[in-house]
Amino acid sequence: MPDCGVCALGDFMGFIYLYTGNGAGKTSNALGLALRSVGHGHKVIMIQFMKSWKNTGEFKIQTKLKNLYEVHLFGRKKWVDPKNPSPQDRKIARKGLEFAETALKEKPNLLILDEICLACAWKLLEVDEVVDLLKKIPSKTDVVLTGRNAPKELIDIADFVNEIVDVKHPKKIPATKGIQY
Repeated sequence: MPDCGVCALGDFMGFIYLYTGNGAGKTSNALGLALRSVGHGHKVIMIQFMKSWKNTGEFKIQTKLKNLYEVHLFGRKKWVDPKNPSPQDRKIARKGLEFAETALKEKPNLLILDEICLACAWKLLEVDEVVDLLKKIPSKTDVVLTGRNAPKELIDIADFVNEIVDVKHPKKIPATKGIQY
């Protein structure tokens, strides 16, 4: 292992990483950590809240990375109305949180809870329930939380917090296969 100062920790795990902010790239950052983790033969479970689309690169690649990487979608085809989320949206998000608790029994090396910050901000999930889940994370499991408008409680419990800021983007943002999805 190279001597990089941080590497003295060896294989220590159990950190919570949070990616929030109004810029693009929160899920992409989480996927970068997933790629690194899988590259070392580690088990990665990604749970995507408020997402249902199976035509994304992160969903499709799981067939090639069997036994090391899996994605579970907990959303419906319609967008969530942030001012008035439906009971169905709340029910689906709750199933995602329950699945996360079940997934922890597999003791993955990396658990990604994609868009969980936004699910809390839009009141699909109670922040206290997410904090309770995070307190149950095994010491050998790292967790990544993503989503805009991260609640203070999630920022406080996280070990690393990164804010992705939108400095500049095109007026028309293209949905490029392999980049945005």
